[in-house]
Amino acid sequence: MTRLSRIHLQMMEQAIFFPMVISILNRDLAQLKEHQPFKLNEPYIQLVTSALKETQKELYQLKQDLHKKKMKVQQIEHDEAFTTYLFVMNGYEEKHKYFNPRIRHRVEELLTRYFLHQAK
Repeated sequence: MTRLSRIHLQMMEQAIFFPMVISILNRDLAQLKEHQPFKLNEPYIQLVTSALKETQKELYQLKQDLHKKKMKVQQIEHDEAFTTYLFVMNGYEEKHKYFNPRIRHRVEELLTRYFLHQAK
């Protein structure tokens, strides 16, 4: 049983997923600039750059909120199938184990959300 509320758990999970989204966007942006895979590259670069800025802004705000609430997330274990994180809030510690394909799926959902939001 977790001591974290649903909102706090969502915040902790975002602290896991947002850095992954940023890492992927940075890698994709570098690929776009280096290899120029499209005939008209600039719209794709703008799309990825805009999504990257939005994600960085959300991560910055999230980190401020976590700090105010004395919450921390730390990866403590990783193998082929699972990654375990330590969630700390007000001195209480909880370990949460995530199935790696679930993490990947959630990161894909976030990327899709950012791209669709930027395309409007």
